[in-house]
Amino acid sequence: MHIELVTLVVDDYDPAIAFYVDVLGFDLVDDSPSLTNDGRPKRWVVVRPPGAQTGLLLARADGPTQSAAVGAQAAGRVGFFLRVDDFAAAHDRMTAAGVEFVTDPRTEPYGRIAVFLDVAGNRWDLLGP
Repeated sequence: MHIELVTLVVDDYDPAIAFYVDVLGFDLVDDSPSLTNDGRPKRWVVVRPPGAQTGLLLARADGPTQSAAVGAQAAGRVGFFLRVDDFAAAHDRMTAAGVEFVTDPRTEPYGRIAVFLDVAGNRWDLLGP
């Protein structure tokens, strides 16, 4: 058993795809036309880190309640965790690509860590050995 997808509500598909694929280096697994439950067009967009089983379903906000959740999926806490093999290289690459880090890198008992914001403003931990 494993978690296949986690939904991440975004303002729009294309800027989110650009962030996760071009900036973070995720794979674009699926980008297919789909329909909402009431028949309106939407897209089924899935990204995932290379080699990972679990992916993110990038879901465009539909209505005021969902729009309010964009960037606040974890109520201001770190809600997502990206583990990398080479922390320094990933941090340098992401910084050069314009990713906003809200903490400086630090060392904890479980490894190196720095908090960054995704394209919507959600907080992520970048984790490394």
